[in-house]
Amino acid sequence: MERRTTLKRFINKRKLFIALGLIILAILGYIIIPVSLPIILAFITALLLEPIIAYLSKLLKGKRQLSVVIVFILFICFIALCSYFITTKVITEVIDLVENSPIYVNNLSKMWFKAEAKLVSMASDLPKVVVNQFTSQIQNFLSTIKEGILDYVNINNFKAILTNIPNYLVSFIIYLVSLFLFLIDLPRLTENFYSHLTEKTTKKVKYMTSRLSFIIFNYIKVQFFISIIVFILTLITLHFIAPEIALYMSMLIWLLNFIPIFGTFIILAPWAIFHLLTGNILVGITLLLLALGLVVVKKFVKPYILGGQYGLSPLSTLVVMYLGFKIIGLYGIIIGPLILVIFYSAKEAGIIQINVKI
Repeated sequence: MERRTTLKRFINKRKLFIALGLIILAILGYIIIPVSLPIILAFITALLLEPIIAYLSKLLKGKRQLSVVIVFILFICFIALCSYFITTKVITEVIDLVENSPIYVNNLSKMWFKAEAKLVSMASDLPKVVVNQFTSQIQNFLSTIKEGILDYVNINNFKAILTNIPNYLVSFIIYLVSLFLFLIDLPRLTENFYSHLTEKTTKKVKYMTSRLSFIIFNYIKVQFFISIIVFILTLITLHFIAPEIALYMSMLIWLLNFIPIFGTFIILAPWAIFHLLTGNILVGITLLLLALGLVVVKKFVKPYILGGQYGLSPLSTLVVMYLGFKIIGLYGIIIGPLILVIFYSAKEAGIIQINVKI
């Protein structure tokens, strides 16, 4: 009897409705989120820009619409500036890499043949069958890599990217229009949202949103200061090994530094491996040392700026980034950690209560 009473206390109608609602929201989110990413990103961007608009409105004596227009124009100028540098240099380098990929693959083959000759001379004392089997396996492996690169880097894939450009432009326009409308109506939307909540729930939600804003703001602040250091170190290093693209690549690495965990390794690690494989040992080692140096800087500077404030563990961040990438795509790398932050904030506010013991 006591066990049945405990079970009824644990499983009641309210908890069942909440669980059912969460399941329905998860299913709807899985269906809706992939097709509404521009609007979702616009809403998140509006929330991030809201403190700037609120501060500017105070300076302009309550003229919110003027503040929205100013911030929106500055935001578009920032996007345009970044897009200009990316399209004028980075894409040019990518196209050059695509066009010359067969040459690079052939160079790798020549390097392997030289290395193979050295291995054969070093293994002259071994049985001939073992040497032949070893070289045969390596040649098959290298041929597989060569064919895979040539299959992936071809004109058909490049055409597919170009044909999707109109879709990207439409999504980008939807994003900008939604962002502007969210910036205009955000106070009204917030007021309408709170009007449907009880006073107790309103306090919890306000605590969660303030905590979430605090976490996101501090993350952006930390990443901004770290990115300045990353940009300076990268620019100085690349000025000696690749001066013609030092500025552009430094700006690209500066932008990628905002991605959690991976950051600069997305560019520097493949770039270093490429130079090591093509024979530019000094350049490859320099890039690897730069990547490791930037990681060390981030590890030392981030705790100093945060001062022990709330953050996510690297393991949980990696898991949600991977799940977000597999479920949503590239946007999931950003949305995944954001959902985790929202979950922790809601748990701190008491909106989500998990106290299960087995």
